[in-house]
Amino acid sequence: MSATTTTPQGRGRGGRERILAAAARLFAVQGINATGMEQVAEEAPVSKRTLYAHFRTKSDLVIAYLEGLASSGATLEGVLTREDVSPRDRILGLFDQPAPDADPVRGCPFIDAAAEFPDPDSAVHSYAREQKLKMVRLVTALVAELGCREPAALAEQLVTLADGAASRAMVLGEADYGRHARAAAETLLSQALPSTT
Repeated sequence: MSATTTTPQGRGRGGRERILAAAARLFAVQGINATGMEQVAEEAPVSKRTLYAHFRTKSDLVIAYLEGLASSGATLEGVLTREDVSPRDRILGLFDQPAPDADPVRGCPFIDAAAEFPDPDSAVHSYAREQKLKMVRLVTALVAELGCREPAALAEQLVTLADGAASRAMVLGEADYGRHARAAAETLLSQALPSTT
């Protein structure tokens, strides 16, 4: 059976994938909180029974959506693990917003999710926090590899720039807003790293 084939009841892998694809489209256009579970079921299309068989709660659906984004490499953080790109270019890649023609510009999905689930103990907020902590660990390792003497401090500055640029890009509707933060990141790197890099 192919990945897109479903059982007669709609509960095959294809149902789950359709639900996640529908949720991703709706979350991108109208946000997480503005998207209801019934709307996701209609967009998929699956029955509400099938939807809840795959995702017992909306939080479960949101976390699965975020996990899919994280594993796809399509987020800002995705560039940080690319082996075919130099460490410096991976760091600067944080400021290249994905999908410059996206409408609306959504910014960082992890920041968006944390803002829409503000309780720091909620499962969604906790997952978003873990992704942001992973981002700073990856940047710390990259700047250490480049020879920075204080990699943790520089990494925090760089990820703050990247997250700020993503948020401003969303608020202003400017997908290429990261260019401003990239210029600042290049200055930080040139001042913090040995001149041989």
